[in-house]
Amino acid sequence: MKLAKYIDNTLLKPNATKLDIEKFARDSLPYDFATICILPGHIEYARDILKGSDVKIATVIGFPLGLNSTETKVFETKDAIYRGAHEIDMVINISWGQDKEYDLIKEEIGKIYNAVKSLGNELLLKVIIETCYLDKEGIKEICKACKDIGVDFVKTSTGFGTAGAQIEDIKLMKELLGEKPQIKASGGIRSYEDAKEFIDAGAMRLGTSGGFNIVDKSKGYK
Repeated sequence: MKLAKYIDNTLLKPNATKLDIEKFARDSLPYDFATICILPGHIEYARDILKGSDVKIATVIGFPLGLNSTETKVFETKDAIYRGAHEIDMVINISWGQDKEYDLIKEEIGKIYNAVKSLGNELLLKVIIETCYLDKEGIKEICKACKDIGVDFVKTSTGFGTAGAQIEDIKLMKELLGEKPQIKASGGIRSYEDAKEFIDAGAMRLGTSGGFNIVDKSKGYK
């Protein structure tokens, strides 16, 4: 698989304008990224530009704290898909993670997974567990819940927490998850060297706002 297909090229700035998103979508097309990851309110700006291409739209749910009610997250998920999203990156309830309420986290993930798959089995769910706030027990328990449910990806970070993706967390997640769910590393991945290190550790998708630079720089390593 080519490098660009590992990348969710990301623009989640709250002050991005319609013109910013349209330009971002157009610029992403020739790179042939896996997706562009944008906020739910920006989906319509990119939808028609990417229509017919192999670049999908990913969006974030319960972002960045995960503290919306489960019912709100389920509605937000369905609404995003109706408006053109192909992949959903949901944030777990971070507070429940701190309280070790793993059954509540699993129940919520299950409801959002069912909402996604009810609208199309080709649609993907990625679960952001925000590893910077979890100990090893928390990572283990939530990864087990994700594997039991059958989500498509477990994702390290929002990029808005105290730290982004860490290699040691990717290795632990790979050990826990095996081949499925796959792993998405996100937060702080800015260079080709970073990207290669995370892929070598087991990540099959990278969330980064540096997608253009990473792919451009990779050409010098061929």
